[in-house]
Amino acid sequence: VARANREQISHPIPRYHATMRTVLFICTGNTCRSPLAEGIAREALRSGAIEGVERDLFVASAGVHAEDGMPISEESRAALARRGIEIDGKSTPLTSEMIERADLVLGMTDSHVHSARMIAQGSETPIERLDPDGDIEDPIGQSQDVYDRVALRIESLIPVRLHELLAASRS
Repeated sequence: VARANREQISHPIPRYHATMRTVLFICTGNTCRSPLAEGIAREALRSGAIEGVERDLFVASAGVHAEDGMPISEESRAALARRGIEIDGKSTPLTSEMIERADLVLGMTDSHVHSARMIAQGSETPIERLDPDGDIEDPIGQSQDVYDRVALRIESLIPVRLHELLAASRS
């Protein structure tokens, strides 16, 4: 529920997603990078910052090695709060069903992309790295400055990548 410039974020991909396109962000534990990407993407969509992509695109996140129900890191929450985004969610393990329900899966590293392709072998869902030029570092266990830097990088990539990968395929 959006309030002013804040959003509540939940993680599962609902079955009703067939009526709207879905983007799934993935990382390792679904407590740092992918929740950052999910929150930033939702805000960019809400504000209309992604040209050519519908605002009601469903955005979710999961982890290739996530434990179910772990809290999102306080540092990720803080990095999102600086952007006016409130996050309320728990970690979710990546499943083949989630990949199949998504229209696009974006991983933080080559390893995440490879893992997702192994989890959903034969899937036709595009699985790409968020940054085509390199992996996004894992900030876990590091300072708030590192989380803020990772959030800034993700924030700069999302409008470009979602436009590039979704605007041309919009029906």
